[in-house]
Amino acid sequence: MLDVGKWPVFALLPPEELRLIRQACVYGSAGNEAFYVTVNDEVFALGTNCSGCLGTGDIQNTIEPRRIDALCGKKIVSLSYGTGPHVVLATADGEVYAWGHNGYCQLGNGTTNQGLIPAQVSTNLLNKKVTEVACGSHHTIALTSDGEVYAWGYNNSGQVGSGSTANQPTPRRVSSCLQNKIVVNIACGQLCSMAVLDNGEAYGWGYNCNGQLGVGNNGNQQTPCRIAALQGINIVQIACGYAHTLALTDEGLVYAWGASSYGQLGTGNKSNQACPVLLNLDKERVIEIAACHSTHTSAAKIQSGQVLMWGQCRGQAIVSPHFTHFTCTDDVFACFATPAVMWKLLTVEGDDYLTVAQSLKKEFDSPETSDLKFLVDGKYIHVHKALLKIRCEHFRTLLNENEEESIEIQQFTYLVYRAFLEYLYTDSVSLAPEDAIGLLDLASFYRETRLKRLCQETIKRGISEQNAITLLSAAVKYEARDLEEFCFKFCVNHMTAVTQTQAFSEMDHDLLKNFISKASRYGAFKN
Repeated sequence: MLDVGKWPVFALLPPEELRLIRQACVYGSAGNEAFYVTVNDEVFALGTNCSGCLGTGDIQNTIEPRRIDALCGKKIVSLSYGTGPHVVLATADGEVYAWGHNGYCQLGNGTTNQGLIPAQVSTNLLNKKVTEVACGSHHTIALTSDGEVYAWGYNNSGQVGSGSTANQPTPRRVSSCLQNKIVVNIACGQLCSMAVLDNGEAYGWGYNCNGQLGVGNNGNQQTPCRIAALQGINIVQIACGYAHTLALTDEGLVYAWGASSYGQLGTGNKSNQACPVLLNLDKERVIEIAACHSTHTSAAKIQSGQVLMWGQCRGQAIVSPHFTHFTCTDDVFACFATPAVMWKLLTVEGDDYLTVAQSLKKEFDSPETSDLKFLVDGKYIHVHKALLKIRCEHFRTLLNENEEESIEIQQFTYLVYRAFLEYLYTDSVSLAPEDAIGLLDLASFYRETRLKRLCQETIKRGISEQNAITLLSAAVKYEARDLEEFCFKFCVNHMTAVTQTQAFSEMDHDLLKNFISKASRYGAFKN
């Protein structure tokens, strides 16, 4: 379990208090301010309270946690901070609250008055549902549920995307070439802003003297500019450091650009890059990237669960990705970054008690408590009849008619059937994408709609040039329309490599004919 006690600002809290923390964020120029939410949805802050950034109503420092009444009971989904510092968060209801330093209008309330308590940011956002917020040094951007971006605050380099360099006192929609496009992910460097669209394109605007926008030059951009070098590459996540940017593709590859004086690009040297550079991670598939605008540190988590880091590490420069003993990217920032801050709002799972869901998960395949076992491929899986009846219509019928203590399954493999039974205990799927195809077959056979959807998500996350045709064929076979469309678009976006795979050469004739016809209509074969 991730331990918030690794961050020095939490060192004085007693263990019983730390165990109650469910969400937390450490921020500030020295990592000396902290915000956290308890298991009871109470909100507290502690630290040096620079510019009133604790939201406690005054500017008094405190080593004792102080309750922030205005935020208690709010379900917080996203939180970010600037270097003033100012703090901005979004709730599950889509409301935005801000407090702290406001010398450049970064609180979005139309003034430059310091904000001592959290206040709702309302101008132009009242009828919008904000799902994500990101702060630069003294500016803020917000993403809405309909894919629009709003920005406000400091704008000396065009970082609010308004087309000028005048500070923006209240939220204003970033339009220009983002008009009529759907944004799905946002991030901020110190003085720049980045956005990823639903079609995988990436855009940047603001300060660019270190090449952190990735547009091939060092000129500032006052409106969003598409990163042309990533044409045809589907970006799914973007993260910004102080003056560098990381991007994760749908294939689990990582590109980096911008400043590299501490090796934070991970290219093996300290040279700045104005265009995206593909990192060499020894063919490891990356599932998460991490960076923070107040540090020069980078991190990535690979599919096996291992975490790599590079860049500034306790004053040293690590110029190439380096394996750590951590299992989450957050630990990199607690132990290596200067200051020791958090790169995002952290969610912590408690270990002091087990919920019903955790208890059920623990008892899956437990011979001690089970009253039924399935024999699949010569191996037993131990389960509980009552839970299976509650969770699955198929078992409700089967077990009412069957009093045996052991049932043999021949239609599905052990790996697939075990994953199905584990899903009934955990509500989650943990399989390689190729194996998830078999589970998709089972989900279709048992009419498990939600499991079918989870299988599709697993397959989407694991698609690659090598397995794309296999996954497309499976989607067609099991009539998973959304997955079929996703796999088809992936194949078109990576057409050259996909058509050179063995799976393509062995493709079913009718499927191949339909694929070529559809790809042609899609414009895949135009010069």
